[in-house]
Amino acid sequence: MTEKSGKIWLIGGTGDSVNIASAIASHQFSCIVTVTTLTAQNLYPIIPQITVKVGKLEAAEIKQLCYQESIQGIIDASHPFAVNISQKVLEFSQQESIPYLRYERPSLNPNPNIIELESFEALIKGNYLLNKRVLLTIGCQALHLFKQWHDQAVLSARILPKIDSLDMALKAGFSNDRLIALRPPITLELERALWQQWDINLVVTKASGKQGGEDIKARVAEELGIPLIVIKRPKLNYPQQTEQLSDIIEFCYQYC
Repeated sequence: MTEKSGKIWLIGGTGDSVNIASAIASHQFSCIVTVTTLTAQNLYPIIPQITVKVGKLEAAEIKQLCYQESIQGIIDASHPFAVNISQKVLEFSQQESIPYLRYERPSLNPNPNIIELESFEALIKGNYLLNKRVLLTIGCQALHLFKQWHDQAVLSARILPKIDSLDMALKAGFSNDRLIALRPPITLELERALWQQWDINLVVTKASGKQGGEDIKARVAEELGIPLIVIKRPKLNYPQQTEQLSDIIEFCYQYC
């Protein structure tokens, strides 16, 4: 099978995108993958068809990348909550008429034991957290939103074992003894043990799907009878969207 002439830009950094990159490469398409950390870079196979670039992209960098690499199509497999990069790339792709396809990881089936909220703001403004022992499994970016609740609830947070994540959590008012630094995936047994060890009676997570461990949290919540609050994914008006790997390969054949 001969290598195709056009290049695909894959916005990566997730476990989903690693599988997507490997599939694209197996069909001999050249794939430029962008990630924001060196840790994410190491997830991808070292093969000629895949080039990984590290760094955050603003509008100027997006334009430079697409022009220098002669990008023929864009596949956005960024995290469901990484809306900033998706919005920027969407605007650019429409301005430059570059085909764009959003990969959206499958959502979990509705669960009657889960409380779904539209946003962090809806959670903060309600009384869901009052007098609770809360475990926040939402990453570090949104922890600052919970500053006002430290005096009204016992808040704990699970973050990545990274200096910048720890720094953000400390600045958001979390003391060392209220932080768990772990790199996912988290097993069912470990998830259960952590909730029990910390005497948690409310857990908050994001609708990040099975890849983000949402299914395991739902199972543990049901087992232990602990409420689970899930923040819904931000809504963007994607021109093309899929959950299927076959659609991504078809997209590559169509535009490269």
